[in-house]
Amino acid sequence: MIEPFTVPFMGRALIEIALLALICGPVGVFVFARRLSFVSDALTHTVFPGVVIGFLAGGTDGIFPGALVAGLVTAVALTFLTRRGAVTDDVSTAVVLTAMFSVGVVLVSRRSSYTSDPTTFLFGRLLTVTGRQIAETAALAVVILVLLAVGARALLFRAFDPAGSAAAGYRVFWLDLWLNVIVALVVVAAVRAVGTILVVALLVVPAAAARLVTDRPVVMALAGTGLILAAGYAGLLVSWHASVGHGIALTSASTVVLTLVAAYLLLLPLGAVRRSTRELG
Repeated sequence: MIEPFTVPFMGRALIEIALLALICGPVGVFVFARRLSFVSDALTHTVFPGVVIGFLAGGTDGIFPGALVAGLVTAVALTFLTRRGAVTDDVSTAVVLTAMFSVGVVLVSRRSSYTSDPTTFLFGRLLTVTGRQIAETAALAVVILVLLAVGARALLFRAFDPAGSAAAGYRVFWLDLWLNVIVALVVVAAVRAVGTILVVALLVVPAAAARLVTDRPVVMALAGTGLILAAGYAGLLVSWHASVGHGIALTSASTVVLTLVAAYLLLLPLGAVRRSTRELG
């Protein structure tokens, strides 16, 4: 149960998952409350051109700054496109997603000596996380948690009562931009470890599972964080024993996410019982 994590690459993978749990747990509550699952999914893909440009300019060391710039540009673009309601959230998100992802594909296709390295952006390489990447994730985690702590009350007000928050004097545009930037930073922090396809699972599934057992945002954040930690440990352990002990190739990131989904499915009956109890009460 513990011995596999004495191996350096397994230990680093678990540390990375723990850092992602600290930010995805609480941020996922806001993504769930605001119904921003599609926006989160879009952000995981719109950082692709930044990843490609960063990789072409500076190799693997350029991926992080490239993704960071692209994520922030996307967050600002999405917020401005929807600020006056002329374009709906889903339309603006779809336009930005397809445009930026296509730019990334064009950049990759024009490279004469294409290698498979940028494809790790889609699927992640959790077991190859380096100490430098952990340090970058930790730095982003601090920034994300500070931004979240400063704006949590206003962001919750905006999530549950948009009209009331505007009437109370809150600038809805800036609150939306604030949250979009936070989500973009989470995506950048997680994208190299678990890939774009799986980042959205860390933001959505834990919060959805926690919502089945509680209505309180703080408890949801704690439960989501704990669920990611547990799924991270269990998923890494299962993939290790399957690969080493039984010769079955299981990618670690996919196993972690499947463990999260399994936990959600196990909690579904409990959520149904809670709804029935409230209706009877």
